[in-house]
Amino acid sequence: MKYAPHPRQIIRYRAPTRINHWIVAICFVLTALSGLALFHPALFPLTQLFGGGPWTRILHPFIGLVMVLGFALLAIRMWRDNLPAADDRAWLRGMRDVLRNEDEKLPPVGRFNAGQKLLFWAIIGCLSALLLTGFVIWRQYFSHFFPIGVIRFSVLAHALFGWVLVCAIVVHIYAALWIKGSVRAMTQGKVTYGWAYKHHRQWFRDILRGRREEG
Repeated sequence: MKYAPHPRQIIRYRAPTRINHWIVAICFVLTALSGLALFHPALFPLTQLFGGGPWTRILHPFIGLVMVLGFALLAIRMWRDNLPAADDRAWLRGMRDVLRNEDEKLPPVGRFNAGQKLLFWAIIGCLSALLLTGFVIWRQYFSHFFPIGVIRFSVLAHALFGWVLVCAIVVHIYAALWIKGSVRAMTQGKVTYGWAYKHHRQWFRDILRGRREEG
């Protein structure tokens, strides 16, 4: 069953949330590129984007801190909507229907579906690990407080969680492009009634019934 776009629109993300999101997104790209440049000699030419090797080493942790702080602000806005709900397991069991874009066969979804919630908490976990290990291997300020064994372990863990985060963001981007209208929600802030009903029916109903505000 397909739903025709409805001319009326509803606010999904307000301007502060959208600005916050794109600041984090830009910082992620810069942190990922600088991190890859330091990860392997074959990728070292990427340091030219940041003014060379020394500047890449200097900027990488600071940009990373801005990214973590930015996402922390985003998480404060969104954590309640990402708590587990009764229908999340049913949504995950219906993954085949999700891939077929047959949302009408799925249980009504709140502001975020189970997949988005898993991604949200995965990103929090990765960023927390990257923050902790990043401090340990930040030679200019903190490394001298830790034994060499801890530093070596932190280097490996930092790289591992960095790759996991990159994979998680790739999934996030793919899903946003796959679900038509999602990118517009984060650029313009609004979605159509038809989009809201199809993809986040419970959230849509709660707004219409006055149980929660838009955005």
